Amino acid sequence: MMSLEVFLLGLLIVSTLTGLFTEAIKKWLDERGTKYYSNALAGYVAIGLSIAVGIAYIILVGAVLNAQTAVYLIALILLSWLCAMVGYRRFKKYRFIADQ
Repeated sequence: MMSLEVFLLGLLIVSTLTGLFTEAIKKWLDERGTKYYSNALAGYVAIGLSIAVGIAYIILVGAVLNAQTAVYLIALILLSWLCAMVGYRRFKKYRFIADQ
């Protein structure tokens, strides 16, 4: 059974890693001249990392995949995607202001 504290820690980890992975993938795609959509890319990365963290939690703790754990994992996917999109927009906005 996943507690709220573990869920929030997972959200912090996934949200932080989503931003880092998204920026790395964007730089890699920019070098190749490939067109991409930042929010969609952040969403795909958030989904992948959320699933990886969820599977790792279930394996390491030996938890059973029940309804509560499934709801936590779905919330982790959606909230980490939201954090990545909002965080990216804020960072981009403040970086633009700092460059002026």
